[in-house]
Amino acid sequence: MARITQPSSAERNGSSTDNFFLPDFCNVRMVFAVVVISELLAIVLSLSPLRSGNRWNDLSIISLFVQWVGLSSAGVLCLSRPWLARMNKIRAAATSYLLLLITTLVITLLAFVIGGYLRMEHWNPAVWPPNAWQLDLLLRNLGISAIFSAIVLRFFYIQHQWQQNVRAEAQARLQALQSRIRPHFLFNSLNTIASLTQVDADQAEAAVENLADLFRNNLADASLHISLADELQLTQRYLDIEKLRLGERLQIRWSVDELPKDASVPRLILQPLLENAIYHGIEPISQGGAIGIDGHVYDDDIYISISNPLPQQENAEQKQGNQIAQDNVRQRLAAIYGEHGKLNVQEDDRDYIITLIFPYQHHQAQGRIE
Repeated sequence: MARITQPSSAERNGSSTDNFFLPDFCNVRMVFAVVVISELLAIVLSLSPLRSGNRWNDLSIISLFVQWVGLSSAGVLCLSRPWLARMNKIRAAATSYLLLLITTLVITLLAFVIGGYLRMEHWNPAVWPPNAWQLDLLLRNLGISAIFSAIVLRFFYIQHQWQQNVRAEAQARLQALQSRIRPHFLFNSLNTIASLTQVDADQAEAAVENLADLFRNNLADASLHISLADELQLTQRYLDIEKLRLGERLQIRWSVDELPKDASVPRLILQPLLENAIYHGIEPISQGGAIGIDGHVYDDDIYISISNPLPQQENAEQKQGNQIAQDNVRQRLAAIYGEHGKLNVQEDDRDYIITLIFPYQHHQAQGRIE
């Protein structure tokens, strides 16, 4: 009998840095965002002319300085993020704010040194202040940095809180979607098992174990993924139960050899679609039919298609039930993979084909079937 091994609290909640309100400034996309935001700030500041009176000259000087401050600040926060993540949020915010101000101060003093060498003047930091203009610039830079840093840190905190709320909402929705089991499948399975107990006790016992495995996985944590090999195994157990009920009316055609069995997939993502295929495609046809399960990988995306024959006449209630199940799976894919998770539907006079598309990600043991 299958057993689910639950993850540790660290695996369930993620590392402390993943739950930290500051983004990862070591990320290339974040560095690019810093460059863009710094340049926008430089453009705004250049609207107030400096001593030169030439706005283009002011823009070039301010851009160079602001980019120094922005990239240096990103580097400081990148290196200190693991350390900051171990603090409480208030202390981490205050420390981050102080680090940004210190970075601005250091870059400003460094600019004085470099500017003095370019003008063949040696600035002595022991003489304070060197002149009124430099002191005014230093205070101005610190003031702007204080205001801008407070706004940016507040933005990051609010964005983090919003992402936490979205993640919690998505998690609750996933739990609701995954825990949905159609009553008719349970009743049909129990009736099939009851009829087998008098005819074939071993087969009835195997059907009970398969049904228990399906329920155990359906009640497991919806946030946990399993390997594609385990998902296909659970799918086979579901089909074995339906095969006992429908007999020769249900034929299964597998073509999944190309699929990477170590891929990470949402738990029980295939079973609702196969249940639809049987309920809407096989049961209404007196002679039954074949369900095809095909899979392949293309451009680091996994494609899994489920096809079933269409009856000559299908009432509106059945079609509506089909759409509800598909929308549930589509919402799960969107909540987990965003725009990279898709569910496509193709239909003609004879066949109904559903294709799941999601990124190929290597499975890391979170919960597994034993």
